Formats: sequence, structure tokens, C-alpha cells
Amino acid sequence: MATRRLVIGICGGTGSGKTTTPLLTEHVRRMREGQAIDRPVYDFTQHRRLGKTVRLEPRLALIIEGILIFENKALRELMDIKIFVDTDADLRFIRRLERDIRERGRTVESVVQQYLATVRPMHMEFIEPSKRYADVIIPEGGYNEVGIDLVIQKIRSLVPKEATAL
Repeated sequence: MATRRLVIGICGGTGSGKTTTPLLTEHVRRMREGQAIDRPVYDFTQHRRLGKTVRLEPRLALIIEGILIFENKALRELMDIKIFVDTDADLRFIRRLERDIRERGRTVESVVQQYLATVRPMHMEFIEPSKRYADVIIPEGGYNEVGIDLVIQKIRSLVPKEATAL
């Protein structure tokens, strides 16, 4: 008998502390069915996919993280738990600024320009309204120990008992 896999979706704005495409929906569906996938590799400095993939084997729990994952109904329907990480905009911007300079070779000016022109307007139009699809909203992300503990307990209750002994 096939083991049912748990799918957890984590959504939130850029830099919220949460560390989509039709391909993602297909990959989640396949992994939920116990099949391995070849995940494309994305280069954030060049803003494009590279020509290589990473092989991912199915596990008992699958965590999908992304800023737009709740916008896709087909993908949302594959999720057993939907978590929205809600962090103040100023803190998210500072985290994004630091990350993009440190890890993606961006300048302060390019990060600010992109945030004002694209990131903030898209957040207000698409990401913020997607909270309505969340089962749980966790203010301050990973710094909210009570919220994280509650989610962990729920996940443990859904993972098959034989898996918790591993």
C-alpha cells in the first residue's frame, strides 16, 4: 500500500522569513504520488533558469515555499497545510536588500528600484490577498516560536506513525 505524502505550502512576501509555474504543480503532483522529479536550477543573479536540474526523491512530507504558490488553485488543492508567513514590510525590505547585495551581487540602487517598481506593487496585488487561502498565518515567521510549535504539532499528527520512528 502506498504511503500518503503530506504537502505543506509556505507563502509570504519577499524576505518574510519563509526560506509558480505549471511545472511546479506537475512536480508536486508527481512527488505526492511517490515519483522522483528533476527540479530546474534558477540563477537569481541572472534572473533565469540554468540548463541543469537537481534530482529530488519523494519523501513523506514535501514543503513547497514561494511567494505566489497560493495563487494557483491546482497547486493549492495539492496542499494539506497552507501557511502564510506575515512579516512587516519594512523588515522584509531590509532582509531583501541585505540578501540581494550579499548573495546576488546587486547594488542598493537596483534593489530599491526593483522593489518600488515591481516587488511592492505585486505584493499588494497578489501576495497580500493570498492570505485568505492560508490555514495558518504566522506573524514574524521563524521568530514566532509559539506559532511554529503549533504547526509542528499539527504536522506530527498528520505524518504516518511509522515515519516518526525513523
